[in-house]
Amino acid sequence: MSKSLFKSTAVVGSMTMISRVFGFIRDMVTAHLFGAGAAFDAFSVAFKIPNFMRRLFAEGSFSQAFVPVLSEYQKQKSHEEVKQFVNAMSGTLGFVLLCVTIFGVVFAPVIVRVFAPGFDTHGPRFDLAVTMLRITFPYLMLISLTAFSGAILNTYSRFWVAAFTPVFLNIVMILTAIWLSPRMATPIIGLAWGVFIAGVVQLIFQSPFLRHMKLHPRPKIDFKNPGVRRVLKLMVPALFGVSVSQINLLLDTLFASFLIVGSVSWLYYSDRLMEFPLGVFGVAISTVILPNLSRHHASQSDEDFSLTLDWAMRCVMLVGVPAAVVFAVMSGPLLSTLFQYGHFDGHAVEMARKSLSMFAIGIAPFMLIKILAAGFYAKQDMKTPVRIGIMAMIANMVFNVILIWPFKHAGIALATSLSALLNMGFLYYFLQKKGFYKPRDGWKFFSFRLVFANSVLAIWLWFGSGDLQEWITHHAMWRGTHLVGLLLSAIVVYFAGLWVAGIKMQDVLIPQRQSI
Repeated sequence: MSKSLFKSTAVVGSMTMISRVFGFIRDMVTAHLFGAGAAFDAFSVAFKIPNFMRRLFAEGSFSQAFVPVLSEYQKQKSHEEVKQFVNAMSGTLGFVLLCVTIFGVVFAPVIVRVFAPGFDTHGPRFDLAVTMLRITFPYLMLISLTAFSGAILNTYSRFWVAAFTPVFLNIVMILTAIWLSPRMATPIIGLAWGVFIAGVVQLIFQSPFLRHMKLHPRPKIDFKNPGVRRVLKLMVPALFGVSVSQINLLLDTLFASFLIVGSVSWLYYSDRLMEFPLGVFGVAISTVILPNLSRHHASQSDEDFSLTLDWAMRCVMLVGVPAAVVFAVMSGPLLSTLFQYGHFDGHAVEMARKSLSMFAIGIAPFMLIKILAAGFYAKQDMKTPVRIGIMAMIANMVFNVILIWPFKHAGIALATSLSALLNMGFLYYFLQKKGFYKPRDGWKFFSFRLVFANSVLAIWLWFGSGDLQEWITHHAMWRGTHLVGLLLSAIVVYFAGLWVAGIKMQDVLIPQRQSI
């Protein structure tokens, strides 16, 4: 079954890759049109708040609670019982989301004041953020229902649909930035309308696939449904589990709002780049293994449960570590090539580079958090990730206070990475302590070989990238061709390093044990 896991991960990863490519195009367009000033600071806050809540509730606590319960229903109950559960869950979830959306729209000024206290409450940046938040907040309801539909599709192994859906967010935002924004008195507001429209489009896209599976929900509010009650019970403690990284990123925005204008935007663009490997592979593999882990738990296959976790962690390390090396060494050239157009100048590249290089430290830990947390959620153990999540969040705030003054916005990024390392370490420790996971043999040699290959990669990129000022001063074509050439050569160098070190990719990605 490991081949099936690898194939599903490849499908989700490729669909997510398409979405991320369009996401980069979106960011290039917005960087060109809006730069990294006060207006984009306001939009970043207005977009990040519902996006944060979506990741925290819909893709965080809800999905981690809903998928294991739905997997049990799928394995142990009839299709009609599954459909009744889906109907009750959709109605109950929709009702709660509607109440939250109304609250968010009405109390938008208070919410902006809480999440961006550094914004002057009598200034244009604050007023603009409030106006756009009232437009973007309904996106939380729309995209959460989309995530609900996607969780059903993933449980039934229709992974590509949910993975492809975010492409529409990027396409709609590109179109609204180019066509709608210039037609508005305040152009940046057109981007906020793009977020709202994209939520509608994404929800509509998934409906035909649910109808084909005969699982298109007919919403029914039913808090007494046994499945709904189990999901709600599991959701509450799950809030601080796998989604704690999102809380930390929002805290970054809170602290950055006290810094000079542009700090929120610099963190936004560096965070967007960091999410590329995290979304393409980290999220992809965690999405694929959660239903499998849940089925192993339901059938009491403890050995296969542990082997699946081990396989996922090795895969993540093979991608996450070199991604961290690339983003740490190549942060300046990457930002310059992708975003240095129009209003996004060389100074913005220099400033965003500082935060991206610090975020790079946390790339592999962020990926592993998603894998390790999935192990707890599949076992329906929500309490352990809660305790770890609270510790990591407190640590993030402490690190922020310590590091923000000497390193400014780069200190915020470093604090996030350090808290991710702490979170990952404790998740790994307690997975072993509770007996959920037993490492396969060979991790020590695998780690040494991985360090060797990535050291070679780092040296190659260090000498190949040259001076950042050269990238900033050259024209776009030069930057693009040099970046593509350097990244392609980096792939060759990395895989050559793995081969010399003795790591055979086939043995790692598709291990000989076929019962996983």
